[in-house]
Amino acid sequence: MAALASDPIRLLVNLGDIIIVSYVCYRLLLLIRGTRAEQLLKGLIILLGFSAVSRWMGFSAVNWLINKVWTGIFIALPVVFQPELRRALEQLGRGSFFSHRMMDRTPDIERHVEEVITAVEELSRFRIGALIVWRRETGIDDYSEIGIDVDAAISSELLINIFTPNTPLHDGAVIISQGRIRRAGAFLPLSDNPNLEKNLGTRHRAAVGISEVSDALAIVVSEETGGLALAREGTLTRGLDSRALKAILLQELRDQYSRKQIIWRKREDKHE
Repeated sequence: MAALASDPIRLLVNLGDIIIVSYVCYRLLLLIRGTRAEQLLKGLIILLGFSAVSRWMGFSAVNWLINKVWTGIFIALPVVFQPELRRALEQLGRGSFFSHRMMDRTPDIERHVEEVITAVEELSRFRIGALIVWRRETGIDDYSEIGIDVDAAISSELLINIFTPNTPLHDGAVIISQGRIRRAGAFLPLSDNPNLEKNLGTRHRAAVGISEVSDALAIVVSEETGGLALAREGTLTRGLDSRALKAILLQELRDQYSRKQIIWRKREDKHE
């Protein structure tokens, strides 16, 4: 410590080294936010803690097993994190890796839901098929790689234009996240649940599929009947009218936002 104090240049170099490493780690955490890798990272942290406790307790057999698990994990990491690694290199090449984007913490839920409901009412009236996915806590970026980045304000006019037949993006799904239309023309995983009705089309199966692997809300407009449906937690609710759909969306999104506000208040109280 005395040597560092006597050498201010060395002190500045070490300080810069720490700042750079900290910022890169921060950007990497932002990069995996909203993907399955975020959940995997949490699992790795838990496993690391369990490994430390096991070593401290002197569990030789458990330590041997954990070491084997770590070996397999390190081999599998490049495969598991391949989408994130590719995205990081792409952002680095575009120069956007170090850019900062603010998170929307105060979405106008009622206005956004109203815009979506207005759109699905119009689409339903003309029997235009549509799939709108409202992302919540669990990331779905891994499932929406194929598609076009939009990053536009939520509006009924834009949603109707996207799903109008014979337009380039009408066959895919629209992804809503953080109060914005983030992506259009996205292709989602289809559910392979054998208990689903055999006559369900691709949109309905995709809606159920994304709700099985995340907590997203998936709104479907049937191209055949114009009927409205909502998939959540792997369950498809059909035969909804716009009023019932609006009530469910508002309840689900308000509950989520209330939980976030409680967490933010606790964090602010800790900082104070």
